[in-house]
Amino acid sequence: MDISGYISTLDRRLWALAWPLILTNITVPMLGLVDTAVLGHLPDPAYLGAVAVGANLFTVIYWTFGFMRMGTTGLAAQSHGRGETEALVQLLCQSLIMALAIGLGLIALQSPIFAVGLALMDAPPEITALASEYLSIRIYSAPAVLCQYALVGWMIGTHFARGPLLLLVTANLVNMVLDLLFVIGFGWNSAGVAAATLMAEYLSAFLGLWIVHKRLPGIRWTRALTGTWADYRRLFDVNRYILVRTILLLLAFAFFTAQGARQGETILAANAVLLTFLLLISTGLDGFANGAEALAGEYLGRRDRAGFIAVARTCARWSLITAGLMTLLFAGAGGLIIDLLTSIDDIASTARRYLPWLCLMPLVAVWSYLLDGLFIGATDSRPMQNTMIVSVIGVYLPLWWASRGLGNDGLWLALIGLMAARGLTLGWVYHRRLSSGAWFPGQGNA
Repeated sequence: MDISGYISTLDRRLWALAWPLILTNITVPMLGLVDTAVLGHLPDPAYLGAVAVGANLFTVIYWTFGFMRMGTTGLAAQSHGRGETEALVQLLCQSLIMALAIGLGLIALQSPIFAVGLALMDAPPEITALASEYLSIRIYSAPAVLCQYALVGWMIGTHFARGPLLLLVTANLVNMVLDLLFVIGFGWNSAGVAAATLMAEYLSAFLGLWIVHKRLPGIRWTRALTGTWADYRRLFDVNRYILVRTILLLLAFAFFTAQGARQGETILAANAVLLTFLLLISTGLDGFANGAEALAGEYLGRRDRAGFIAVARTCARWSLITAGLMTLLFAGAGGLIIDLLTSIDDIASTARRYLPWLCLMPLVAVWSYLLDGLFIGATDSRPMQNTMIVSVIGVYLPLWWASRGLGNDGLWLALIGLMAARGLTLGWVYHRRLSSGAWFPGQGNA
């Protein structure tokens, strides 16, 4: 099997997908930074604390339903590879209907969700009251946010990577202007931030709908595009495993934060600073993982095994190069990055103490990002769930338990172990899938 003919073309195609997606990932935190910058200049810090509590809760809620993006990407990429335009439109309609249903469900269940979330946050009464106000406004953006997930997944799957970038830039710019108007101009404080985000999310969602409509000329929008229960069952089968996998990952990071908190405020704050490095890692590696989703799904849709393997190798090469550069960056300039993130000497010196773990992290975590992308492209999400269960219960928690005597070093060791276990177990399943012909029946061994 000769894959050399694919490589040079794939390098170009991967980068055409990856650079807008990396830039999109960089812009994601900007929404929160704008809110923080505006509220940070108000005399009462309670408003900033309320938005921090509310935004963190929404991050957990929305990230839980991240399968709306990932599941749609893989299915769209395969239909795109087969040239099935009508199937692409049907997938988009069904994903949007599912997103709307989940969003409306979140609105209906907001009271118990917020009660549990605020109780877990355990903020002071004044901040909790303001956070409740923030949550009660912003929850109405849930349908728009989840529709954006479906739209972004569809755009990535159809190789229109500039679309997500356009949506995020628009949302940030509108949010920035409305923040200034509502908070500084009208004096609405944290409620103004919630209203600004709400309006920015809906504008971004409508922009996404307009973009995909323009990319589907000549399509007759009929009721048949909404599909049957069997079609939704297919979507659910792909997405339910991603949902469990995402919840497990969220719980693993919540456990990491909780165990750090038990070691004192300084360790908790230092770990929070160092987790920013993990955000930088995700920003870089997710771009290539998203590219892998789109390209791998396309070649699997064509039943082109050689092209699929060429995608895996090309994405692996660029992911490893990126991970290596990040390791060098953290090793050489990690202290400077820490100083930019905090000016408190105790926290900065503590963060430097554990910086070597973050220097190691990119080279360990790269495989889980890459393989997630390949399995999402293949719409084979069950192994993502099962390997996450094995990694969390069989490696992460036992490793933390065995290394408790090492303090925070043991906690970081467990997190590194989780990333390594995810890559190793999913890599083993990847090899089995190719060698058994599960993805490409009758096309030989790996």
